[in-house]
Amino acid sequence: MASDTSIPDKSASFPRRFFAGVEHHLRIIGALILREMATRYGRQGLGFVWIVGEPLIFCFGVMILWSFTKSPYEHGIRLAPFVMTGYMSLIMIRHMISLLSTALQSNLGLLYHRRITPMHILSARIILELAGSTTAFLIVYLVLLSLEQVSLPFNYLLLYQGWFTLAWVASGLALVLAGLAMRFEVFERMIGLISYAMIPLSGVFFMVAWVPPAAQKIYLSVPFVHCVEMIRAAVFGEFVVTHYDPMYPIIWGACLNIAGLLLIAGAREHMASD
Repeated sequence: MASDTSIPDKSASFPRRFFAGVEHHLRIIGALILREMATRYGRQGLGFVWIVGEPLIFCFGVMILWSFTKSPYEHGIRLAPFVMTGYMSLIMIRHMISLLSTALQSNLGLLYHRRITPMHILSARIILELAGSTTAFLIVYLVLLSLEQVSLPFNYLLLYQGWFTLAWVASGLALVLAGLAMRFEVFERMIGLISYAMIPLSGVFFMVAWVPPAAQKIYLSVPFVHCVEMIRAAVFGEFVVTHYDPMYPIIWGACLNIAGLLLIAGAREHMASD
């Protein structure tokens, strides 16, 4: 009988076993990503069109309403890049929370396969959401740039750092909520509420410099605020006042991801017992 080459050979050298194991896990995650894409976006990709269309409609709607009530430069910044950076950041946070928190429950049947673990399912959703949100952000940015509503970023490195740090913290929070939802039904019901709470807490629709100093300290205790401020600092440039500490959300993200992984460690046994 032919041997299964998808499982690393224990008699091989360590480097060969290591890379074979990595290839094995990547193959599983890749297959799960394709499955999730077909489920989420549809085979015609119409779901992804809405991911790009939703923020565009929102940005244009706000810009049209704003043009009738206020000047195009509120607090010394243009409206379009402010709305774009805020709403795209909010989409990343909310989608990470909503998709990861229910990832295991909606794929419970896959966990009966011996080679598929909870981390395979969660990794596939994290990669898919990061890729989808990043692509949507890029397309929205290019559309607004072509319409001369935004300018090119002043600091590309800071933009990348802020965006991927935002994904790092959002995935960590989502993993914690996923672990809690598997153990306590009340958290599963609260995920929608927590997702909506991110609107005022994440700083996507205001800048820290606009609030009183006492409130600034409170808002800067939330790691998402630092990420959004980094993104806006990269887009607006040094002449717009921003407040952020690059390491603060990284440390928070590490703590949240570790806590989430610990909560999910016994996911297979816990869900099986239910």
